Amino acid sequence: MKDALLREIGKVVIPFIQIFGIYIILNGHLSPGGGFSGGTILGVSLIMHKLIEEPYKSRIKISERAVMQFTCVSLILYGLLKGYSFITGGGEFELLDIPLGIPGRILSGGMLLPLNVAVGIIVCFTIYTFYTLFDKGEI
Repeated sequence: MKDALLREIGKVVIPFIQIFGIYIILNGHLSPGGGFSGGTILGVSLIMHKLIEEPYKSRIKISERAVMQFTCVSLILYGLLKGYSFITGGGEFELLDIPLGIPGRILSGGMLLPLNVAVGIIVCFTIYTFYTLFDKGEI
């Protein structure tokens, strides 16, 4: 009875938690928050899903290979974007004309929005990976 109740409440609550995490990531360059805090919220929602569902159901939705691919692609994207900003900021190069952004508009943050998304994905899947490693007893 208790497990069924948790499972049903989780099915309702977890999507709202994930939407809130995505909102924090996307709105992070305009307000407090950003990639780290939004990624933490998303990672906790994945952990909650894994806790309330049977293990075989949660493994079908997101595999270890997909987690590693998302994390690696996000790390490479973050490294490229930060490397570009270091090169152009330190050497005063104008290789690409990236706009600085307009206050109050979510999609106008220049490089901050892609950086926040990359950090959010990295943090989300890192937290989820640590939990799954502890859950398996490998750490």
